[in-house]
Amino acid sequence: MKSRKVIITCAVTGSIHTPSMSPYLPVTPDEIADSAIAAAEAGAAIVHLHARDPRDGRPDQTPEAFEPFLRRIKSQTNAVLNLTTGGSPFMSVEERIRPACKWRPEVASLNMGSMNFGLFPMLRRFKEFKHAWEPQMLEDSRDLVFRNSFKDIAYALNTLNETGARYEFECYDISHLYNLHHFWTEGLIKAPLFIQSVFGLLGGIGAHPEDVTHMKRTADRLFGDNYQWSVLGAGRHQMSVAAMGAAMGGNVRVGLEDSLWLGKGRLAASNAEQVEQVRGIVEGLGLEVATPDEAREILALKGADQVAF
Repeated sequence: MKSRKVIITCAVTGSIHTPSMSPYLPVTPDEIADSAIAAAEAGAAIVHLHARDPRDGRPDQTPEAFEPFLRRIKSQTNAVLNLTTGGSPFMSVEERIRPACKWRPEVASLNMGSMNFGLFPMLRRFKEFKHAWEPQMLEDSRDLVFRNSFKDIAYALNTLNETGARYEFECYDISHLYNLHHFWTEGLIKAPLFIQSVFGLLGGIGAHPEDVTHMKRTADRLFGDNYQWSVLGAGRHQMSVAAMGAAMGGNVRVGLEDSLWLGKGRLAASNAEQVEQVRGIVEGLGLEVATPDEAREILALKGADQVAF
C-alpha cells in the first residue's frame, strides 16, 4: 500500500438508518445532493451514494431515483461518485445492480459474502417512528441473511465489468477477504483492489483493535501490494476505527450511512461534520488527505468523463 495520501470516502445516506432516527439524515434528492456536495467540500474524495423514496425515506434502488442527485453532484464537485450495489439487504442482486448498470460510475460498491445482518438492536434505542416500514424493517432483520452468494457476486462482476467501473469491495468478515481472493485469482477483477473493511455491524467482525489488525494482516497476506485498504466503523465505532485504520496505513470512510453520531449523545448535523472530524484525525497523524484526482490515480479509475450521467 504505497500511497501517502489518505482517501476519505463519505457514505451519505445508506439504507440502514431510517428517517425517524435523525432529522439530519438526507432523504430527498436535493438533500442527498446538498449533503454530498458539502462532504466533498469538506475533504471527501469519494461520495458513496444510495437513493431513497422522498415520501417516506424507504430505500429506492431504481436507476431513476439516482438521476437527480447524480447530475447535481457531478456538476458542482470533482468528487468520485460511488454507487451502491448493496442497496438494501432485502433486495435481490438483480435489483441492486441496476443503477450502476445504467449510470456506469467510476466506482460501485460490491459486498463480498452472505451474512447475518442484524439491525434489530436499534429498536432498543429508537422507540418512535414516523413510518410503519421503519420498525418493521428493523424487526425483520432478526431473520435476515444478506445474500451475496458466489453466483450473485459473479453475476454482478460479469455485468458491471463491461461498464469500466472499479469496485469498493465491502468485506464484513475475514471470509469475505478469501472470497475476494477467489475472484481475483479467477481473473474477474484486477488490481489495485479497493478493500473496504467494515467493523462493528452485528453479523460481521467486531470493532476491537485486534479485529482491525487481523483484517489488515489477512489482507496483506492475501493481496500484498495489490490493494488499497479502507476502514469503516459502524455506529459509535466510527472515529476510533478510522483513527486505527489511518494510523495503520489505510484510508477511511465516514458518513451518516455508517453512523448518525459525532460524539457520545450528539447527532451529527451533517455528513460534512463527520468528514471534518475525520480529516482532523488524519491530519493530526501527520498524514495528507487525497484530492479526488489523487484518489482516481491511486485507484486507477476511468475518470469522470467516462460515466453515463
